[in-house]
Amino acid sequence: MDFPVTVNIDLPDDLAAKTLDARILEMESAPPARRPAPPRIVGVGTAASATSFSQQDVLDAFDITDPKIRSVFLNSAIERRHLTLPPPGEDGTRASEPQGDLLDKHRRLAIEMGADALRACLKRAGADLSDIGHLCCVTSTGFLTPGLSALLIRELGIDRHCSRSDIVGMGCNAGLNALNVVAGWATAHPGQLAVVLCTEACSAAYAMDSTMRTAVVNSLFGDGAAAVALVADGGDAVVAPAVPAGAVPGGAVANGAAPGPRILKFASCIIPEAIEAMRYDWDRDQGRFSFFLDPQIPYVVGAHAEIVVDRLLAGTGLRRGDIRHWLVHSGGKKVIDAVVVNLGLSRYDVRHTTGVLRDYGNVSSGSFLFSYERLLEEKVTAPGEYGVLMTMGPGSTIETALVQW
Repeated sequence: MDFPVTVNIDLPDDLAAKTLDARILEMESAPPARRPAPPRIVGVGTAASATSFSQQDVLDAFDITDPKIRSVFLNSAIERRHLTLPPPGEDGTRASEPQGDLLDKHRRLAIEMGADALRACLKRAGADLSDIGHLCCVTSTGFLTPGLSALLIRELGIDRHCSRSDIVGMGCNAGLNALNVVAGWATAHPGQLAVVLCTEACSAAYAMDSTMRTAVVNSLFGDGAAAVALVADGGDAVVAPAVPAGAVPGGAVANGAAPGPRILKFASCIIPEAIEAMRYDWDRDQGRFSFFLDPQIPYVVGAHAEIVVDRLLAGTGLRRGDIRHWLVHSGGKKVIDAVVVNLGLSRYDVRHTTGVLRDYGNVSSGSFLFSYERLLEEKVTAPGEYGVLMTMGPGSTIETALVQW
């Protein structure tokens, strides 16, 4: 039988010392490990469902006559929203749909809008579907298994080996939660394209009755999808997004516009004592899921906005006054007002936030990307400028990101 044999060799002290010294010298003279560059936003795209309605249109469609409820709709700072309402019945009014029909609606709209937003994002990035290395899909307006990422890979013919993830049920803040996770993936896979797709079929979350609970929700949300593409520089990239003629890296068309910003830092704040203030739960009376918003939530969010922004800027040497661009979630008129007051912002700072609310309503997790797209189209950003992205939602939660052009 063979036994393992261990051989110990005693080196002279001077040789052992020289070997150790040589090893230390080798370590000290080695070039420092390359720190990966923060990922850069290289493209954005948005989409909405086919039909849009004014607030008065929605009131008429559901024959709402209660003065209090009408006031909620007409004083929302919203002019139009994209919605897919139930068809009118024989009497011309529209009835609430059963939960099964709403889930079918979510699946159809989420895929349609998501595909449109994804294509628009890739076009702006100068990339193709075949360039996607990771696809993260975000939604809170319905539940699907398999998730949207798998359904879109099949629908669009994306490489079946594409890495993917799904974030479901986190609410309006989820776009930045996803961006945080996917930015980490992009950093770990330099040169590869990662995409976050937020697709929210808010029409699939409608529960219509005569209560103020549903009136607050039904006056606010709209259908929409938004996608954002990221790439981190450096490393030996295996796959790099194609850059067509007329475009430059960073997703900026070669017309003098600044490339997309780098994502530098994230900061979060959850408010556990307000965990019930925003929720999507089962309404036993209606036999469906229903969203609830506490009337006090704008003030809760506003009171905590300073805390999370100061945490975001801590250690950077920046103050709020150094932030040139603010892209805040279009959560509602009172929410925006509360953030403006507590952070000392101007109406100009949140012009895109209020503009998106006016034209689309609250499109949930992708709202801040609708604002980013409008900022991009303005072509007012300059290299070196800083921006803050901010979302808020159930938890209650505030999410932020610091970016630099």
